[in-house]
Amino acid sequence: MRILVLGAGLVGGPMAADLAKDNIHTITVADIDPTALDRLSAKYKLTTLRLDLSDSKMVRKLASGYDIVVSAVPGFLGHQTLKAVIEAGTPIIDITFAPEDFMELDTLAKEKNVTAICDIGVAPGMSNLLSAYLVTQLDRADDVKIYVGGLPSVRSWPYEYKAVFSPIDVIEEYTRPARFRVNGKEVVMPALTDVELMDIEGFGQVESFNSDGLRSLLSTLDVPNMIEKTLRYPGHVEKMRILRETGFFNTTPVVINGQSIRPIDVTAKLLFPMIKLTEGEVDITVMLISVCGMRNGKNMKLSYTLIDKYDPETQVHSMARTTGYTGTMAARLLLEGKFKNPGINAPEMLVQNPDALPFILSGLKERGIIYKYTEEEI
Repeated sequence: MRILVLGAGLVGGPMAADLAKDNIHTITVADIDPTALDRLSAKYKLTTLRLDLSDSKMVRKLASGYDIVVSAVPGFLGHQTLKAVIEAGTPIIDITFAPEDFMELDTLAKEKNVTAICDIGVAPGMSNLLSAYLVTQLDRADDVKIYVGGLPSVRSWPYEYKAVFSPIDVIEEYTRPARFRVNGKEVVMPALTDVELMDIEGFGQVESFNSDGLRSLLSTLDVPNMIEKTLRYPGHVEKMRILRETGFFNTTPVVINGQSIRPIDVTAKLLFPMIKLTEGEVDITVMLISVCGMRNGKNMKLSYTLIDKYDPETQVHSMARTTGYTGTMAARLLLEGKFKNPGINAPEMLVQNPDALPFILSGLKERGIIYKYTEEEI
């Protein structure tokens, strides 16, 4: 098969490398950054293309020559890239955290007979898939809770946070209103609200805050109470709230010395060098998923827990591993003909195929990413 990977960054690069290791398919990686492309081509058998992926017409033309596309572009390019690939008639695995509703493209995907799996990273992605699976294991599900975060092993002042994603995508978590469900009704709260301290066994103390990670689960799961919260080290939230409320995350331009500048662009330029994970720096991904409800007349709590660390052997950061390898296993699901459903598929829709989750979990386990399952009567 001919596979096109769009994006060679800290997540897209490891995805391309993981697919190339199969030594079965022809892999092409496209990105505007020559350094990222050279780093990949020096180690793996693949083809690189230096291209501006913001050009939708070019992406559509390019995608038409491949059997499957894996999209790892920044979130602000995600929706237009997804549309361009669907217009090209090519199946797509999309890990981008785009602000738009990808279900808007469902009709187009069905018309083009394209199977698209969207939001298929770690969270959203595995968080959706595992939550939906746990719901199917109960006679009645009452409550879904998702806690997830990527954290550095070493806490460095002032932000005590490191990121593998683009700076704009990181800031998006702090500005996009959080949607969740309480007693059957959708509730919208600002991000960075409802901060609570938590002690995670095997890790330590963190703080959680409301974030907009439920996404498609709000329309696909009929559970009265659902919430998703992001994890950071204690104290991080207050610093982000100060920046946000001061206007550093605003997208409306301001004029300074005759120059029109978006505050968010300046913030990203200054902030990202301080929070970008550097080569060899250890990061940890923590995710807790719990679903409570009734089974055989008993109150039950079913859970999945993930604590994953940077892999020194492959030199791939944990957040890139947990996000990217979920996407590459989903790609293999399509490549091996184990899933085909023309239209837009949210991660949780994979539960319709009973072989999909075991296939993905098995592939992740082979790569050292292990989700621990527990259940208890409450």
